[in-house]
Amino acid sequence: MAKFLALAAIVASFGLAGPAAAQNPAVLGTDAAACHPGSSGTAVLVTVTGFKDRVGRLRIQNYTGNKGEYLESGKYLRRQEMPITAGGDMHVCLTLPGPGRYVVVALQDRDENGKLSPFSDGIGFTNNPRLGLSKPAAEKTLFTAGPGVTNVTIVLNYLRGLSVRPIAQK
Repeated sequence: MAKFLALAAIVASFGLAGPAAAQNPAVLGTDAAACHPGSSGTAVLVTVTGFKDRVGRLRIQNYTGNKGEYLESGKYLRRQEMPITAGGDMHVCLTLPGPGRYVVVALQDRDENGKLSPFSDGIGFTNNPRLGLSKPAAEKTLFTAGPGVTNVTIVLNYLRGLSVRPIAQK
């Protein structure tokens, strides 16, 4: 028992204590302080999971669900962008203008060209709607943020290889 307690003390001294470390993941982005306990204001802590690989950059953007703004170029409220971490889920904080309904989009820009490349990049939305070849309806992606920090999880999706039938020869 004494050996176990000594080992536990060593692990804790290196900050590797499993459950406590899992409960307080590293929060990334320039808004990270807004998601710390006791912070004031409104923010969303986005957990991004389901990475295909550890290549490229992660971009997180939030929008309103308003017509003419939802997923429109340059109409996002806030954006965070950073290199993909070496492993695990990524946790990114975004400040919000206040309580309300919002959409968050996560993009793994694998080729780092600054835009969605549908045959290589991963994309996900709040509420994790089923994705097709067009953008999901705003109502399927909206979440409600209250005062303080709201937690959401986004699972990245990747377009699988398309099956193409050869043209019949005459």
